[in-house]
Amino acid sequence: MSMRVLAALSGGVDSSVAAARAVAAGHEIVGVHLALSRTRDALRSGSRGCCSREDAADAARVADVLGIPYYVWDLSEEFAEDVVEDFVASYAAGETPNPCLRCNEKIKFAAVLDRALALGFDAVCTGHYARLDGGVLRRATDAGKDQSYVLAVLRADQLAHAMFPVGDTGKPAIREEAARLGLRTAAKPDSHDICFIPDGDTRGFLRERLGARPGEIVDAVTGEVLGAHAGVHGFTVGQRKGLGVDRPAADGRPRYVLGIEPVSGTVTVGPGVALDVRSIEARRPVWCSGTAPDGPFACTVQVRAHGGTAPAEVTPLDGPEDGVRVALAAPLRGVAPGQAVAFYREDPAGDVVLGSATITATA
Repeated sequence: MSMRVLAALSGGVDSSVAAARAVAAGHEIVGVHLALSRTRDALRSGSRGCCSREDAADAARVADVLGIPYYVWDLSEEFAEDVVEDFVASYAAGETPNPCLRCNEKIKFAAVLDRALALGFDAVCTGHYARLDGGVLRRATDAGKDQSYVLAVLRADQLAHAMFPVGDTGKPAIREEAARLGLRTAAKPDSHDICFIPDGDTRGFLRERLGARPGEIVDAVTGEVLGAHAGVHGFTVGQRKGLGVDRPAADGRPRYVLGIEPVSGTVTVGPGVALDVRSIEARRPVWCSGTAPDGPFACTVQVRAHGGTAPAEVTPLDGPEDGVRVALAAPLRGVAPGQAVAFYREDPAGDVVLGSATITATA
């Protein structure tokens, strides 16, 4: 059945081929590039984000080759408030946010999808590596490129109007397909940096916005003050390098960030074994099916975009603020408040994404 589809064109190869496949499937396609940065001229040419003027030009050329209408939507205000300000506030609170996950939730599948539906479109098409099967979100077939983790914040009503055409294909084949179609994005490098920090200096970006908030670096084992720092926003749980500690631990082993206390400004460091997490508490769960489980369930959880998986039992909690408690069957490391924990069910047709929640505490 032919549909009216809005194809989000980031200027990269994945969204280019996704749009091309939607055109080939017989849908009526309109391309749109999202202008998310308020200072796009400041983003250097060749930056590996997705908001530069170069990216917009590449998206326009793809639309021209595909023969589809093309527009640029300025969502910079929404992006600044819902993604950038959330990112800064989370670091100031001692958390470790994932801006790509928040962008998918608030921008690509809230602001964009809402606008698309209001304009009479049936679906939004993106280049995410994930699969949809009858409204059920699954991992991509290419495990190394799978992006289902950052899509686990999507509700059932949003997934009902989403299309992920490249999720059943590996990245090399996507590049080959783009080359055959004559798309100039075929050999374009993947984006790895946070798009609004194109130089990769996250600590500098946060320091500019939050200023100096000095505190102490404390050894979790001895209680000794090892040094001082300019702000907790320069640290994440599990961090090993750049701690500003000028002497090794007594046993000669490296120290890691174990905890961050934003009120006192204390950063606690210690041995890697102390990073082992066996239980997680999380808030604001989102259930991709649209219905919350009626009791505990077994699944696999994932706490990072790539890696950080373990078998677990998840217990939904009732109360003024709904949440979940996750009991891990195997310990995970580097789990920090502010990250998302996503829930997966094994399935012969490919892992099913059950939902996600935002981590508030670990033990």
